Amino acid sequence: MAIILITGGAGRIGTMLRTRLARPGRTLRLLDITPPADPAGPGEEVTVASVTDMAVMEQACAGTDAVIHLGGVSGEAPWERVLETNIQGSYTVFEAARRAGVPRVIFASSNHAVGFTPRSAFPVPDYAFPAPDTYYGVSKVAGEGLAAQYHYRYGMDTICLRILSCFERPHNVRMLSTWLSPDDAGRLFEACLTAPSPGFRVAFGASANTRGWVSLAEARALGYEPKDDAEAYATEIIAEYGEPDPDDPVLAYLGGEFTLPEYDADRLS
Repeated sequence: MAIILITGGAGRIGTMLRTRLARPGRTLRLLDITPPADPAGPGEEVTVASVTDMAVMEQACAGTDAVIHLGGVSGEAPWERVLETNIQGSYTVFEAARRAGVPRVIFASSNHAVGFTPRSAFPVPDYAFPAPDTYYGVSKVAGEGLAAQYHYRYGMDTICLRILSCFERPHNVRMLSTWLSPDDAGRLFEACLTAPSPGFRVAFGASANTRGWVSLAEARALGYEPKDDAEAYATEIIAEYGEPDPDDPVLAYLGGEFTLPEYDADRLS
């Protein structure tokens, strides 16, 4: 992969991937509504623009070998904002990629596409039926639908990664089960970039957590080999927060706090 477009390139995961996907002879095109905190280095190009701008997206996609679509609202928001940025924006990315002849799009979906999957169904299987917990989760289901259509209608390779908790380290008891380390994120996206003829796939994005809640079989089938485990932080986190409480509503569903009443539509501002 010589040229890779990363939408949301200035965001948390985009920033993590910059160094981890860098390769000799590879160019990373970083597109976001704000410039990266660190200036572009060797092998990087920066475009400040929105994923909802079709003309800009077509130009950014021109000549690229793959698109990693991370850009969008990264949490729950009012419907109008989710619709414009996440749903319309994802359509724009896929359609611009099609018009430019990009052969592969990797879509950053989320565990919130299946957030209302209950503990009784853990580990959540690959390709679990949508059970979105928020408008944000609905937008990820829509993106997965677009990925499927652009594969089956146009022959594009499309991979949807249902990412869980991608942070430098796990922050709480839930993340002992949902953590995706930055290094494993790099390994996962590199596997998706280099897997031969993947077709349409849906896989979870998490590290090899001892307490893991999701299947990693499809991710491994793509060539992902996770090396990190949130259990390395378990003693420290449990000392701070206590042992997991089976009656804690945050632990009742895969989506965690996104399933709580605090995220009801009439509470959104």
